[in-house]
Amino acid sequence: MAALNGTDSKALDRGAMIGGPLAGGRFLDVVGSRHWIAVTILLLIALAAFLPGFSSLQPMDRDEPRFAQATKQMLESGDFIDIRFQDEARHKKPVGIYWLQGAVVASAEALGVPQARTTIALYRIPSLVGALATVLLTYWVSLALGLARREAFLAGAFMACSVLLGVEARFAKTDAVLTACSVAVMGGLALAFLRPQQRFSLLGTIAFWGTVALAILVKGPITPMIAGLATVILCIHQRSGRWLMALRPGLGVLLVALVVAPWFIAISVKSGGTFFSEAIGNDMLGKVASGQEKHGAPPGFYLLAFFGTFWPAAVLTAIAVPFVWRSRREPWVVFCLAWILPSWLVFEAVPTKLPHYVLPLYAAIAALTVRAIFAGAVGPHRPLAKSATVLIPLIPLGLGLGLSYFGLTYDGVLPYAAIPGFVLTVAVATVAWLLFLRGKVVGSALVSLVAALAFSVSVFGLAQPLLRALKLSPRLAEAVAAVGCEKPAVVTAGYREPSLVFLVGTDLAMADGVSAAHFMNAPGCRVALIEARERDGFTQASAALGLSPTLVTSVPGFNINGGRRLVVDVYAVGRD
Repeated sequence: MAALNGTDSKALDRGAMIGGPLAGGRFLDVVGSRHWIAVTILLLIALAAFLPGFSSLQPMDRDEPRFAQATKQMLESGDFIDIRFQDEARHKKPVGIYWLQGAVVASAEALGVPQARTTIALYRIPSLVGALATVLLTYWVSLALGLARREAFLAGAFMACSVLLGVEARFAKTDAVLTACSVAVMGGLALAFLRPQQRFSLLGTIAFWGTVALAILVKGPITPMIAGLATVILCIHQRSGRWLMALRPGLGVLLVALVVAPWFIAISVKSGGTFFSEAIGNDMLGKVASGQEKHGAPPGFYLLAFFGTFWPAAVLTAIAVPFVWRSRREPWVVFCLAWILPSWLVFEAVPTKLPHYVLPLYAAIAALTVRAIFAGAVGPHRPLAKSATVLIPLIPLGLGLGLSYFGLTYDGVLPYAAIPGFVLTVAVATVAWLLFLRGKVVGSALVSLVAALAFSVSVFGLAQPLLRALKLSPRLAEAVAAVGCEKPAVVTAGYREPSLVFLVGTDLAMADGVSAAHFMNAPGCRVALIEARERDGFTQASAALGLSPTLVTSVPGFNINGGRRLVVDVYAVGRD
């Protein structure tokens, strides 16, 4: 640990800054002077990264609107135990995220926010808070690992500007909150491992184990698995588990049981035990056995995806690997490797793969990367570093071109307002790359953070609102509202995305074209949303019934999940 503190660390810092931009060095000097300065700037960076598009981004099918709709139904029904999506029980995840989202939406309603229950941004607030907490906790855990304050700041900034955390901050799902819980738990574990003589206070014990309990209520066994695998490796390395006594595990396990047991008992009784068979047997073990919901991928998926999901720092991480290997006997590096490797291998081995599964491991990766940078172990002198770091400008260039092509292909127009932002992002990222080539690695890292913020504004703040083809469900909900009935009965045929249920209403009926015609042949104002593949069945059945529904409009769009262009016709009857 001595090498990470005192004069040795400062010497390494000076070595890493040789050739770096003077303004960058002064900036880090200011940041490193006080904790409150570092925390304030990290919060500002994180908000700048997370807020663009936070409200304008449509509910992203399928997971996000499933969570939001289930929370909405929880508030509608008043049943805070058995969570449902329409008539289907949501027995795949525990209740924590629904309670957090419900608390925000209910508070917004109490404060008079209009249409709070269909405002997706309100459901995203727990994720935003979780992402902000992840950034600050990365700073804290880096300090706990022994990094200097300026190093811990850069680790937190890398997390704030990473693509994956930015995405999860905008989605009303479990993963940003889970990541915050996981980083907090691993930070507590780091303190116990690196400073075993310092027994946790009562408040510290409650905070640590309370976070474990929250993580279980949010996403079941994931955080305990990450911490548990790391603990096993560390105990083997130490040939002892005595260091765990600093965590006061007896009191802690009791606290966790007191927090999580009431809901698990209640849902077990109410569901007749089917919650556990569904959550464990079908969801968790199903993901282990095969790739669920078309999310299967071979081992190595997360390694390849990492270069996009942890941009702009990912390529620096790759260059830092030899330094980590040389430092593998240092206790803090041992801890980080125990945090990362076992869980990463488990996630790679499981057939079902989604990029966010490994997000709780990124804080340790950020700490290792930053330490390597300040140790002078990351630079153009490393093998392949000059060519590999071209990814810093290439990734935003590729995405900018891709989004522009999408807009031109599916909306018939380029996202003109976003193009200057794309150009600026690529230009700043190119400057970061050129600084790296000149050996100004810390300066390059700081400039790449600016590129990441410009990237966030360009993609989420400027381009995304213009891509109307992606907003099929919001446009259909607007079409239903424009029919003019106060509370029309609505059926959809062929297009069944959860976002449509969230925006149109819990009572949205789902049918094929023929059944939709019979639905329309009933009293009252009724609206049918008929996807083109169901059009013939609907029109033929309507004619057979003597029904002449009015074609109100046709809404073209693109379904992300099917990867298909769609056209949905909006029909109405009984509007008079």
